[in-house]
Amino acid sequence: MPRGQGKRKAEVTEVPRVSRRRTEEEEAMQEARRRAAPSVREFKYNKKRVRLVSQGSDLKDDARCILYWMCRDQRVQDNWAFLYAQRLALKQELPLHICFCLVPKFLEATIRHYDFMLRGLQEVAEECAELNISFHLLLGYPKDVLPVFVVERGVGGLVTDFSPLRLPRQWVEDVREQLPEDVPFAQVDAHNIVPCWVASPKQEYSARTIRGKIHAQLPEFLTEFPPVVRHPYPPSCPAEPIAWEACYSSLQVDHTVKEVDWATPGTAAGLAVLKSFITERLKSFGSHRNDPNKAALSNLSPWFHFGQVSTQRVILEVQKHRRKYKESVDAFVEEAVVRRELAENFCYYNENYDSVQGAYDWAQTTLKLHAKDKRPYIYSLQELEQGTTHDPLWNAAQLQMVREGKMHGFLRMYWAKKILEWTRSPEEALKFAIYLNDRYELDGRDPNGYVGCLWSICGIHDQGWAERAIFGKIRYMNYAGCKRKFDVDQFERRYAPTHSQ
Repeated sequence: MPRGQGKRKAEVTEVPRVSRRRTEEEEAMQEARRRAAPSVREFKYNKKRVRLVSQGSDLKDDARCILYWMCRDQRVQDNWAFLYAQRLALKQELPLHICFCLVPKFLEATIRHYDFMLRGLQEVAEECAELNISFHLLLGYPKDVLPVFVVERGVGGLVTDFSPLRLPRQWVEDVREQLPEDVPFAQVDAHNIVPCWVASPKQEYSARTIRGKIHAQLPEFLTEFPPVVRHPYPPSCPAEPIAWEACYSSLQVDHTVKEVDWATPGTAAGLAVLKSFITERLKSFGSHRNDPNKAALSNLSPWFHFGQVSTQRVILEVQKHRRKYKESVDAFVEEAVVRRELAENFCYYNENYDSVQGAYDWAQTTLKLHAKDKRPYIYSLQELEQGTTHDPLWNAAQLQMVREGKMHGFLRMYWAKKILEWTRSPEEALKFAIYLNDRYELDGRDPNGYVGCLWSICGIHDQGWAERAIFGKIRYMNYAGCKRKFDVDQFERRYAPTHSQ
């Protein structure tokens, strides 16, 4: 996005002292960023992370600012989209603005999800203020509020982040259609380490087929970030103060699914969870990650989902401990990078990512063949939601998700496979599983969730197994198998139903 214009005097772009005192770990991360480059302007930015959404790429001469439309990646530091927007603004000597469009509802999201997101965005707004960057919270759908904002503020270039999912992609398309023709619009994959469209040009069959592609490209993309710095070109008019209460009252979501106590929103809290993972749980990840009774998981998925913590930052930090915990670090990279980016690949290249039609032909055929098989139990959505089946382990897993907003990863597979066994059809099973996942999981409405449900119910990224009733050739899991893996009774006691349920 080149542009010619006269020079403006800049103040020194140093990183200010933030009002909240940084932890030792955060200071070390900031020092690593400074070592990478004083700012993004001096950093060798990999343009493969960026693609042009609009036709034109030149910035107009009378541009008054650059705008980053923050959507999926809700953080300031370690954000390639934010950095690209600042890079443009520094090069053109223009103010930098950030905006977030708060939609009144999103799929099955409830107040549990919106509260986590809005509290994280409050932290973003405070950090932006310290960096001389205006943060705007726009109430409404992007197509209704963003193009107007671009015209009113004299935005010269628009940058946004990337999601492979249907609705956010539609938002980008809607905005593109309504933007003035002379405003270039770029998209940056700030969520994946290897950008989704670079990792592979097609839908990959399984982890086996994408693993080599990801690992071959990690040396190029798994780099340290430069810092987002105090912006030297102040906005001509400040952002409107954000009325956070009005934000909450604008929502049209279910308030009965309450916020959870264990997960504090925001980047600072997410980085504290990362620290506890490295110091307390990483050593056990390799050996105990499939035992729901053991504290071995990172628990970072809510912060990953809302983009409050960068996966790339987490991998950079975790890899420092590979010599000591090789098995655990390698297993974590497999899950947090290879499997996560495989899910992004599936949702990006398969428009039926939340439907049985998205499954491979062999899986659709086998499920159809066994669709009329007699089910041992048939449960309604309400019975599943309340955790009142005959299976105490399944009920415990469901109640863990309802109460804590996070079901253990191993149990998510068992949970979804039993829904296939206890509902009228594969279509109904997938619909129920996605509904419950998106309603209760803090990391619901995510490529990982859709692919998890399709792996369990439709055999995506898996192979055919010995044929059996209901499942056909889809991989089977049962209660006895869980008992061989971990102490099922202990888990059931921990999440026993309360009398109110």
